[in-house]
Amino acid sequence: MVSPERDGTPVLITEAEPSFEEQHAARKRKYAIMMGARIPCLILAMVFYQTWWLALAFIVLSVPLPWMAVLIANDRPPRKAEKANRLVKRNRAIEARPHHVIEG
Repeated sequence: MVSPERDGTPVLITEAEPSFEEQHAARKRKYAIMMGARIPCLILAMVFYQTWWLALAFIVLSVPLPWMAVLIANDRPPRKAEKANRLVKRNRAIEARPHHVIEG
């Protein structure tokens, strides 16, 4: 039975990180996105070759992308700041009304 305070979410019992495979897949995805962003920058630099300052801006933007992609892909994923749903035990008080004591 679920108490009215809880919404059915499980109680957090561990602070384990994602598996190595999940971390590796996330790092590969980040690397691919950043390296994929370099291609449009170079293509746009070729398209705007007559506007030299715009072409230069796209080239300058594409130069640090491989370095940043490697740094970000090799970095450890940040710890998630999630609210822990921990079981909180309520203290129950004894009733304040008088009770009849039957003695022997």
